[in-house]
Amino acid sequence: MLGLEYFKFADVWSPVFLAVMLLITAGYLVLTGPLNEKFGQGKPVSAGKKVLFVLGMGVLYMAQGGPVELLGHMMFSFHMISMALSYLVAPPLLMLGLPEWIWRGISSFLGKGPLRRLKFLTHPVVAAVVFNGLFSFYHLPVVHDYVMLHFGIHRLYYIVLFIAAVLMWWTLVKPLPAHGDAQGLKKMGFIFLNMVLLTPACGLIIFAPETLYATYSDPVIWSKAMGYCIPGDTSMLLDRFGGPEFFGYLEPRIDQQVGGILMKFIQEIIFASMLAYVFFQWYRQENREEEDEQLPDDLKLNQI
Repeated sequence: MLGLEYFKFADVWSPVFLAVMLLITAGYLVLTGPLNEKFGQGKPVSAGKKVLFVLGMGVLYMAQGGPVELLGHMMFSFHMISMALSYLVAPPLLMLGLPEWIWRGISSFLGKGPLRRLKFLTHPVVAAVVFNGLFSFYHLPVVHDYVMLHFGIHRLYYIVLFIAAVLMWWTLVKPLPAHGDAQGLKKMGFIFLNMVLLTPACGLIIFAPETLYATYSDPVIWSKAMGYCIPGDTSMLLDRFGGPEFFGYLEPRIDQQVGGILMKFIQEIIFASMLAYVFFQWYRQENREEEDEQLPDDLKLNQI
């Protein structure tokens, strides 16, 4: 399907990466299960949190080590799906899945070392600008093609981008309520800011009059970039398939436009849903406070 049948099992499913993800998931289940009473002060971790974390790990694996990762090296539209899953879907699921005591341990560890000087990165505006700036910078054609061909930088950039995504989601997810002070209109403004900041990069991709990325249009560069997913000499891909167009269900420029639209559409769906949720929460809170103010003093005392 979509050309995956031409590749080996190891190329499609990345067994080493899968093993690492399974080990991390198993470690999480042990910490939140048998060892939770020891480290979590007896407060049980809900099944819902565990499901969210496991789901987040599954999404991250599919995007960075499963079929979506391989397809993302052959079609730009799948590359954008991989990016959306990796940085807009997986982080909040993982963050919501971690119990508070784990977050407090992480916060305490980071607060004692030199990294405490980077606390300013958790500021909502800074986090939004950093994440969207890194994402947009990565999709400049010259930067994207360079990163795709240099695998060490590729891995490092993706890790940094994931950390930036976690910082960006921090204000919305609030793993530690005491550390998150954005409420109501401020939080809605933060969501809107994120929606706006990603628009220029997506617009550049969607409305470009020609293909921007040699990785998806130049067969030689494409074959070299495929070395990230396939071990050994990837020049044989040229003899076997000719280039990425063998797998493309769309003409390269159209595929590029579809990728930009998919990224913006997924982002809009996620953040619009968050915006609606925050608005109704804020609206209910405001109405509750107004009702409390209108209550007679004797009723207020009775409520207390």
